[in-house]
Amino acid sequence: MRTVGVEEELLLVDPETGDPRAQSAAVLARAEHDDADQDVFEKELHEQMLEFATHPQSSMDELRAEIGRCRKEAARHAGDIGCTVAALATSPLPVSPAVSLNRRYQWMEEQYGIATREQLVMGCHVHVSVESDDEGVAVVDRVRPWLSVLAALSANSPFWMGKDSGYNSYRSRVWQRWPSAGPTEIFGTAEQYHRRVADMVATGTILDEGMIYFDIRLSQRYPTVEIRVSDVCLHADTAVLIATLARGLVETAAREWRAGVEPVDHSVSLLRLAGWRAAQAGLTGELLHPATMRRMPAEVVVRSLLDHVGEALGDTGDLERAERAVAGLLRDGNGAQVQRALLERTGSLRDVVTECVRHTQE
Repeated sequence: MRTVGVEEELLLVDPETGDPRAQSAAVLARAEHDDADQDVFEKELHEQMLEFATHPQSSMDELRAEIGRCRKEAARHAGDIGCTVAALATSPLPVSPAVSLNRRYQWMEEQYGIATREQLVMGCHVHVSVESDDEGVAVVDRVRPWLSVLAALSANSPFWMGKDSGYNSYRSRVWQRWPSAGPTEIFGTAEQYHRRVADMVATGTILDEGMIYFDIRLSQRYPTVEIRVSDVCLHADTAVLIATLARGLVETAAREWRAGVEPVDHSVSLLRLAGWRAAQAGLTGELLHPATMRRMPAEVVVRSLLDHVGEALGDTGDLERAERAVAGLLRDGNGAQVQRALLERTGSLRDVVTECVRHTQE
């Protein structure tokens, strides 16, 4: 069974006001004194962010438990210095992001200017194991059309600098400002994938291979493909759903490759439109169906994703759980819908943040 690991980026906030706090260095210093957390938490681009990474897991129950533990530990370490964490993909409140004192991040600020300074966005990256680079690139080529559906399910960033952005995932729109971000054409072979990456690095426009920000890429560090389209999810159960569907997509794509099924040859232009519509609509409107690239109700497209990965999820025992989680999201709303409902109820973006702190720990 393929293993899955999740990286989540959390927003550090004041527990009373909801304002973002530039305290990641202090939180990481606390975590370094805890033997259990020394290899879990990492520095990110901005001081208002804290990242953690789970260990590879085969069981989704174990993955859920680890995500919950990491979120609670992040809140504990943050609490030691008077702040807390919220699983929000953008800050609903106005903020002046502070770029971390790190040579790499300083280079990025010098190179990209305001695009770097405004990248206070929190994502969820899912690593799924693959047997080889050949299998990994075959997966990259075949899951491309379905990634926008994961983005719609995870959408959790409706607010930006104190205002409603008009999107369900505004994080994804900010992320697209990086020169190497977004969907890719079909590579065909691992050799062609690596040649393309080397050519991009050779332009000097990006610093190194770590700045290959494809929607899905081969991991530099692990024998995995890394799916990078999702907002950090307000609820841990939603993060587990995204990880479950990601593993299902990877396994389904690998089976298609072994069976000689060619990838669907949608253009990058169409895939960008699908990503834009997922960011704008989330689960509240219409998405582009991955097979036809025509508009259909979000619920229909999401259920098509479940059908597409159903056999793979059934083989791992995850199908029923995924169906329940999808039904719950379609009924109760994703993070963006919850945030907007909180604003409608409370009338205060500060209350939205403090309520989301509570949701983060559920």
